[in-house]
Amino acid sequence: MKTNFMKVSTWAMALCASMAVFTACNDDEDGTTPPPAPDVENLGGIVTENMTLTANTEYKLTSQLQVKAPAVLTIEEGVKITAADSEDPIYILIEQGAKINAVGTVENPIVMTAENKTAGGWGGLHICGYAPTNAGSGFSEIGNAAYGGNDANDNSGVLKYVRLEYTGFALDDEHESNGISFYGVGAGTQVSYVQTYVGADDGLEFFGGTVNVDHCVVVDCTDDSFDWTEGWSGTATNLVAYQTDASCDCLIEADNNGDNFDATPVAHPTLRNLYLVGNGSSENKRGIRLRAGTRADIDGAKVAGKPNPLTIETTQTDDALANGTSVLKNVQIAGVLKNDVTGGKYLSANFLAGQGNAENARIATTWDDVAGDLSFAWLNDAWVTAVQ
Repeated sequence: MKTNFMKVSTWAMALCASMAVFTACNDDEDGTTPPPAPDVENLGGIVTENMTLTANTEYKLTSQLQVKAPAVLTIEEGVKITAADSEDPIYILIEQGAKINAVGTVENPIVMTAENKTAGGWGGLHICGYAPTNAGSGFSEIGNAAYGGNDANDNSGVLKYVRLEYTGFALDDEHESNGISFYGVGAGTQVSYVQTYVGADDGLEFFGGTVNVDHCVVVDCTDDSFDWTEGWSGTATNLVAYQTDASCDCLIEADNNGDNFDATPVAHPTLRNLYLVGNGSSENKRGIRLRAGTRADIDGAKVAGKPNPLTIETTQTDDALANGTSVLKNVQIAGVLKNDVTGGKYLSANFLAGQGNAENARIATTWDDVAGDLSFAWLNDAWVTAVQ
């Protein structure tokens, strides 16, 4: 059944219509009449047929919006979706075999936000695919949808010029929802120019899969800015994490599998061109945290604002760095590497021997500094909410 919409006419428009014979309604001081407030369409429920949210229209998300195969949810440029303030979780979930095609523009992005304009205001966006994970077939933390499979090139659609605000709805006392959760999402999916802004959990989290992402910025998501687990092996290019909230945790928290460090396929993403700025917290000390057996190839990163900007945990992760399976190069950290593995092999000397690596680097940390870096000039585009 396709979800129905309900038009909501504004009180102001009705009043103006009833009094038009006598006077203009809400004239500005210069005598002109402002344009009427836009109509708002209610949105929510189970979607089983193709649905299009039309350009430059406002929608109120009143419940979960759960898209089932083979339906495609198309969101045109300039659409604004506002989640209602609710005690129940409100979120958007794209199930296996369904797709989301959300394509905004630089000047006219797609915005997903909340009436409650604080972290945790709504449940965010969740996408489930058929790509491999090392957890076998699992179920999403929100919506209980299956994910995982054997199709590395699975296609869950397109996200481009999309901003999500105030995500992180609390599911229970210990778990919140992320900004965007990628569950076994495949490399056929396109993700570019995405921002998560002020959230109560992670900004972007990858549960396995092979999806590639680029031009992603996470601002003040109070758990980890970027997080991967369950064997994610995609490529991420042009990532920015920026934290001002003291409760923000890692800039990147990276696991293979927390229950089985040797699980296969082993998490081994490729990361290029990162600028990661922490909150200076003495409690949440870690910047890039490589642990639980993960591997990684990182080329080009600036990491500042954390007492421990780069930490190594678990023997498997340490061994992969020591034997060259994982590679760190052109990584500048404002501090020193910390290896928490007893008898660890990959130490500061190994790190500094890598091409272009540096400890105690002087890294500019204001938002203007980051956006002023030539490699990150895209942060000045209109679709990004800047940090004041």
